[in-house]
Amino acid sequence: MTYYYPYRFHQTFEQLRRSGARGGRAQACNRRARQRAAGAGPQEAPVPTAPLVETVAQAIALLDAQFAWLRGAEKPVRPRRAPLPGTARR
Repeated sequence: MTYYYPYRFHQTFEQLRRSGARGGRAQACNRRARQRAAGAGPQEAPVPTAPLVETVAQAIALLDAQFAWLRGAEKPVRPRRAPLPGTARR
């Protein structure tokens, strides 16, 4: 039983075979090009280093030094209470 794929439209089996062969050759050509671009031979794996650990306090101090107008932005702001009626502020 043969399967007919409508997206191939009306092609003979020879035309379908040639189309598949072109795809295989293109895939092999692309694979060889990627291997050449990656470099010849296996490369040595980089030695993992310990990540730099920055504390929250250090990050805040760094940001405060860079952006002085945002100093203290990490602190919550308490809303001011409304003055009681009949009292005046001096």
